[in-house]
Amino acid sequence: MADETKTKLVEQIKQQGDLVRKLKAEKTNSVQIADEVAKLLALKAQLGDDNNVGQKLILKTPKGTRDYNPEQMALRLGVLEKIVAIFKRHGAETIDTPIFELKDVLTGKYGEDSKLIYDLKDQGGEILALRYDLTVPFARYLAMNKISNIKRYHIAKVYRRDNPAMTKGRYREFYQCDFDIAGQYDPMLPDVECLRIIYEALTSLDLGPFLMKINHRCILDGIFETCGVPKAQFRSICSAVDKLDKSPWEEVRKEMVEEKNLDGAIADKIGSYVSLSGKIELVHQLRKDLELTKSSNAVQGLDAIETLLKYCDIYNISDYVKFDLSLARGLDYYTGVIYEAVLTGDDVGVGSIAGGGRYDNLVGMFDAKKKNVPCVGLSLGVERIFSVMESKLENKGQRTRTTEVEVYVAAAQKNLCDERMRILIELWEAGIKAEHSYKKNPKLLGQLQHCEENGIPLALIIGEGELQRGEVTFREVTTRVEKSVPRNQLVSEIRKWLENSRTNP
Repeated sequence: MADETKTKLVEQIKQQGDLVRKLKAEKTNSVQIADEVAKLLALKAQLGDDNNVGQKLILKTPKGTRDYNPEQMALRLGVLEKIVAIFKRHGAETIDTPIFELKDVLTGKYGEDSKLIYDLKDQGGEILALRYDLTVPFARYLAMNKISNIKRYHIAKVYRRDNPAMTKGRYREFYQCDFDIAGQYDPMLPDVECLRIIYEALTSLDLGPFLMKINHRCILDGIFETCGVPKAQFRSICSAVDKLDKSPWEEVRKEMVEEKNLDGAIADKIGSYVSLSGKIELVHQLRKDLELTKSSNAVQGLDAIETLLKYCDIYNISDYVKFDLSLARGLDYYTGVIYEAVLTGDDVGVGSIAGGGRYDNLVGMFDAKKKNVPCVGLSLGVERIFSVMESKLENKGQRTRTTEVEVYVAAAQKNLCDERMRILIELWEAGIKAEHSYKKNPKLLGQLQHCEENGIPLALIIGEGELQRGEVTFREVTTRVEKSVPRNQLVSEIRKWLENSRTNP
């Protein structure tokens, strides 16, 4: 690189660095700071390798991402296995979509959160972006394939240029775990099943006490209409209300008045509504509000919530459900019932653990004929679930087993590697999960310690004496109880032992 060009780049880097420091000092929007930092890094990259000679490479994952070790992955897969079993119990099938979409597919679907979409450089004539969630790609999939009825689940990574909070399970790269019902059905029947699925998932994972908050977008629109919010500001004010789960009313009111230019008296009137929560009695209370019930939107929403609460009672989840007018869910595509689940234990601070709602118009946004496919769905916050479960295990001093090996083939003496391998192939071909040492002549104590450290329940020990008698020695690793088993009955005896251990853990 020419010295003159290099000098100019160094000056640009200095100016950009000053800008980043100024934005941080002024506590500017984190997304804007991230953009300016990205520009700074790009300028530094232009200096090339000459500028990095002698510098030590810092090994780290990108901000808002993490590696998962075997123990964490074992916990993760165990959680997902339970969740998938629940989805399948309710009749769902699965699909997959690309990790990136045409940017136009994602644009205009998320309201104010659209600024968090990760753009990709144009590498082949298409303007692309990483998927922000699994719902918009699902709607695109339905429209593209002319599908009007499906019950599907989808578990995959999504990306948000958000300000991460790793300890609270908020990342820039994370898994979503979605279940959706698409199709024209009678009111609230698919919706209440989504609530039931959230209940089953959180109960099966034993995360502690939880509550499912419900509301309806039509009720919120009715409240905004009644309070005098201009219709063009409905979604913007809804996004402000959505912050009530993280911020006090005073801060939300300030945003409405100072940032979104809403009249203070209107904001106060909204505040009197969004402070209300309850069950069916709140529906009855709102029906007596003559000003609110002039809104057809509000009446439609109250009818839906009343039906939903009735169905919740039939599905035995009423004790876990609360009608909460502060629940807004900021994404623009919601059109009907909305819900969120939160953990209510004293030691939990991860925010909502699941959420979702009805989005009847999203598919029509991708259809030239504007053909809508009514949809309702849920998303389980699996990253937050993992954070809670990891914390619980750590507090109890417990570890998660990282392999599923059932049998370890051990040798008591030297020169028995070939015999170990003959037993292994017999076990593998019988579908039994087994392993042995990759040393030809390992010490028996080391082999047994490996079983104890890795939670392998059964060790098969062979020695010269066992070979002469046509036997192997079974050793229960936890109890250290041993017994002799005929070599020709090896597989059947292992299966009996495994079945008995599953029945009587």
